[in-house]
Amino acid sequence: MNAVLIAVIVMLALALLRVHVVVALFLGALTGGLLSGMGLDATMLAFQDGLGGGAKIALSYALLGAFAMGVAATGLPQLLANFLIRRISPATAGTANGASPSAASATKWILVVGLIAMAVMSQNVIPVHIAFIPLIVPPLLKVMNALCIDRRLITCCLTFGLVTTYMFLPVGFGSIFLNDILLFNINEAGLDTDGISIMKVMGIPALGMLSGLLIAIFISYRKPRDYADAPISDEEPTEEAPAPYKIWVSIIAIVATFAVQIIMQSLDFESDGLMVGALTGLGILLITGAVNWRKADNVFSDGMRMMALIGFIMITAQGFASVMSATGEVEELVTATADAFGSNKMLAAGAMLLVGLIVTMGIGSSFSTLPIITVIYVPLCMSLGFSPAATVAIVGTAGALGDAGSPASDSTLGPTAGLGADGQHDHIRDSVIPTFLHFNIPLLIAGWIGAMVL
Repeated sequence: MNAVLIAVIVMLALALLRVHVVVALFLGALTGGLLSGMGLDATMLAFQDGLGGGAKIALSYALLGAFAMGVAATGLPQLLANFLIRRISPATAGTANGASPSAASATKWILVVGLIAMAVMSQNVIPVHIAFIPLIVPPLLKVMNALCIDRRLITCCLTFGLVTTYMFLPVGFGSIFLNDILLFNINEAGLDTDGISIMKVMGIPALGMLSGLLIAIFISYRKPRDYADAPISDEEPTEEAPAPYKIWVSIIAIVATFAVQIIMQSLDFESDGLMVGALTGLGILLITGAVNWRKADNVFSDGMRMMALIGFIMITAQGFASVMSATGEVEELVTATADAFGSNKMLAAGAMLLVGLIVTMGIGSSFSTLPIITVIYVPLCMSLGFSPAATVAIVGTAGALGDAGSPASDSTLGPTAGLGADGQHDHIRDSVIPTFLHFNIPLLIAGWIGAMVL
């Protein structure tokens, strides 16, 4: 059996058995490397070579966590949480039982729609990806607890906005995914895509994502779920109103952090704008005294600890991806799958989508998966007689499949970092499994439909 397929299965099985994701990724990579015949030494060298690619991301997320905790210390996120709590009931201490049903329902929808909107805008209007989650979500956990909102629903809302936006709208990160990676690599593989409306083609898979979101909202997670009001950090909560000065400084710091990233992206800087932006925000909070110098070390350490898990997972995921590429068996997996169905377009399309799901689940990034599968998929699609639009739909959907639902994807790690700030949200059972079921299955069906009708 193919070494890449076995490696991904081992990694996912271990994660589901509650083996830590970092350990599951390492053991999966080791299994794939050994089964491919690379040997222990070559496997470990490939794994170590890949670790460096995740170090920059991990440091960026650690600095982002420190900045998020610094902003939280100024009291700005708490203002938003207090506003929503007052909407539930001005006479109760945050219990949904004594609140007006209409007020509680309205607040729930404000949260759901607001977080979806933030996730969508994080891909284009203010292209910061998951950077907003640790800033906004942890202070709102008390509101979610009061409303008994199932956090798996919020996970699906955030992941929907993060993934669907870049795979459908060619703006911001979507421009990178759709134009710079998808269409560029398809053209490089020998297929002319001139005249293709990318939004029309990817609109069918996007509808699949939307259907999954609606199922999560109105069917799967509509029932209340109880959580304890656990503390988010070691710092004692305060009921004092935050100082207006600190609020304005934190707003300036947030704007500066986002502005630095946008400017660096527009000027095509090769360095990491997220890292520089987080350092800029931290500097503003410290220099202005919005964060007390005496408490700064504890505040920033708490923030880095909050994001440390994501950092280690991202580093390990890069090592896993490096081993999978080094085995040389990704191409064999695709070719063998296509050969098994011969000239049957319906079965071949489904098989290619399934392989894309498996590869992306292991690598954890749609952006990294597309260049790998495009060089193999395009010639196959051309030989099977798929139209250019259908080929774009197959390749684009196969690349996006697995981003939602992968233990190593920032589309699941980001929501976990925010919703798990109080230790009551499990990454695998509350982020990975819900997003896999609600998005990968509808996306697989929608991508297959797109391949057949375009």
